[in-house]
Formats: sequence, structure tokens, C-alpha cells
Amino acid sequence: MEVNKELYQVLQPGVDITGDWCAFPTPTNIMVGENTFIDTSACFRKYYSKLPLGLKIGNNVTLQGPGLAPEINGYIEIGDHCFISSAIIAATEKIIIGNYVYIAGGVTIVDTDFHPIDPALRMRDTIAVSTIGDKTRRPQFDSAPVIIEDDVWIGYNATILKGVTIGKGSVIHPGSVVTKNVPDGSVVSGNPAELKKYEHV
Repeated sequence: MEVNKELYQVLQPGVDITGDWCAFPTPTNIMVGENTFIDTSACFRKYYSKLPLGLKIGNNVTLQGPGLAPEINGYIEIGDHCFISSAIIAATEKIIIGNYVYIAGGVTIVDTDFHPIDPALRMRDTIAVSTIGDKTRRPQFDSAPVIIEDDVWIGYNATILKGVTIGKGSVIHPGSVVTKNVPDGSVVSGNPAELKKYEHV
């Protein structure tokens, strides 16, 4: 695929994007393969990872304005030959994306609830994250890694929740909310997403 060099630039750790409409710094704690392109540093607006390696991206990847948002101890990995449009990928712990994965615009992938479920704890959390709060006093909340295997297509506005593994060759229909594991070669749809078709791959 020919890349429009007026719209995209090669992604390099710590190297700012020339002529970008915004000026978020490109993180230095990332590893990027060859021929991987990005359109704007807005991708890193919520990049908070302080790990030695917070983001690993393979070869021949196109990033078209996604939000790559690992928390302080979060890690995101993207394999080779992926195309990610304006999706949000938010990792408190770990999100792994395989090779040849297409993620459409509006998709949300998260490895945590980002808040407690209990109402009293949720109220404490709301105060802690407010502008007058203390984020170090946030209550604990659950997280579990998300794994998206090779050759997966995730349609527009789908949501992938914590602890989910999406098997190789699967299709997630637009608008689906995926709350449980998806077997290899599956087509799922709905809220919550249910199996519509299964093909052995």
C-alpha cells in the first residue's frame, strides 16, 4: 500500500511529527518496527506509561488518529501489518494486538473497568479523580489483559472489555460489546456480543 507522505510520517521514538496540528511529544519508551506510519501526535495525548517499554509496534502499521493510552504501569503491543483508525486503546495492565488486525473508527478496547463497581467505592473514586481530589487515594478496581489474535477485524464503534481474548480470524460486528472470549474464526454481534457464525480456521 502506498502511504500518502503528506498525511502520514514514519513513527520514531522521541521524534516529533513535523507540521503536526498538535504538539504532544512522541514517547521515548516505545519500540517501533519498519515502515510504520502515524498521522498525528494526538495519538499520545493520554500516554502515561512509565514502564521501560510502554508501547511496542511492529512493521507496516498505519495509525490513523487512535488514542494510545497506557496508564503508568500499562503496556500496549501491536503486531505487524495492522491498520488502526480512530480507536481508543486504554491499558491499565496489558493489551496485546496480533498481526493483520484491522480496527475501525470509534472502537474502544480497555483492560479494566477504570472504577470500582460498588456504589460507595465509586463515590470515593469520583472524588479522588476530581480536580480537588487526590488520585493516590483511588480505591482498587479490577483489570485483566486483553488479547486480540491475528487476522481479526473489529468494526466501527465496537467495545472490547477487560479479560477478553478474541481468537484468530474473527470478525466483531460494528457496535458490538464483547464481554467474553471469542473462539477462533467466529463472527459475533450485539450487546452483549453473541456468536452468529463459526468457521474453523
